[in-house]
Amino acid sequence: MSSNELIESGTLELFVFGLLSEAENNEVQEMAKKDSEVQDEIIAIEKAVINLSYSISPRLSAQNYNRIYAKLIEKQEGGVVQMDTRRSGGISQYIGWAAAVILLIGIGIQYMKYNEVTQEAEQATAERNKFEQMVASIEQEKTQTERALEIVRDKGNAVISLDGQQVAPDAYAKIYVNKDDNETYVDIAGLPEPPEGKVYQVWALKLSPFTPTSIGVLDASTADANKGIYKVDTFEGVEAFGITLEPAGGSPSPTLEQLYTLGKV
Repeated sequence: MSSNELIESGTLELFVFGLLSEAENNEVQEMAKKDSEVQDEIIAIEKAVINLSYSISPRLSAQNYNRIYAKLIEKQEGGVVQMDTRRSGGISQYIGWAAAVILLIGIGIQYMKYNEVTQEAEQATAERNKFEQMVASIEQEKTQTERALEIVRDKGNAVISLDGQQVAPDAYAKIYVNKDDNETYVDIAGLPEPPEGKVYQVWALKLSPFTPTSIGVLDASTADANKGIYKVDTFEGVEAFGITLEPAGGSPSPTLEQLYTLGKV
């Protein structure tokens, strides 16, 4: 059989798809080694199959395309494809087999693309959730800052400064008393962070005789904390304010050895 007859017979297509007998397969391989036209035709058929499978998913990445190409066609010396030898009963079966191969390739490509898209969607969702949490945190901080500024700038507030005492000379605090609204706030931004298991407690004091009354325990459960400013109870007739460091939950009477700040009204 001449090279032209072999090319026009359709045998080379069956060879590429591995549908020839072992003897026929060897015969084609030998002819391909000797005749460049036969070898070129085989390579052209291979490229046609690859191009057809690629057209199923035009967005296939170069990396995945090369991976599929390497799995589909494994070159042997001389540029001829080494395929498994098989027999079939008719040309319709060959066509069906070829279509099935191309369909499976397409399904595989789409499955890989689906996984890629799914991973990208999950990553985008995680990034969006992170961003939303950040925005919520910023909004909360902004609200707290605005509330703190309202308290500080309110012209109706009387401001009492509390100076540091022997246990903490550099400490300081401020009390804001609004008689019109009957509200009292304490700013403890000038106090050091309390040790674990300890809290600050605010006392309204009458001096003659010395009578302390607790008006607030400044622990993590205090809901009205705004940038170090806490709302505490209002006490009529107060003559001074003091802040002590107490065990968690507060004390019935102040621990004077742990008096951090003190200021007269």
